[in-house]
Amino acid sequence: MRHIEASVPEQLDVHLIADNYGTHKHARVKAWLARRPRFHLHHTPTYASWLNQVERWFGLITQQAIRRGSFDSVTDLKRKINDFVVHYNQHPSLFMWTATAESILAKVERLCKVINGTPH
Repeated sequence: MRHIEASVPEQLDVHLIADNYGTHKHARVKAWLARRPRFHLHHTPTYASWLNQVERWFGLITQQAIRRGSFDSVTDLKRKINDFVVHYNQHPSLFMWTATAESILAKVERLCKVINGTPH
């Protein structure tokens, strides 16, 4: 966090995406953040892995910018990805969590049966 603070120009706000792990809830971290109002925490949904969000983002880039593309160089590939990000940021859309509680619980039950032969 100190590295981020030192690296980001003072006039810019810093938005951090945090999962629901307890590290950022520690009293020292909370106090540090309270002294720095330009830092804003955004949490992923409870029980949702932040990696799922990252994987979805890279999947979107792959589907809409890279797949079936032909690139002359790494620089060309990077340009295509950056162009996609610029366009996406100008026309953003939210990632929506669409799984129901019932579907998630059914999936957990199926997994438990596979792992230990019981539904719980």
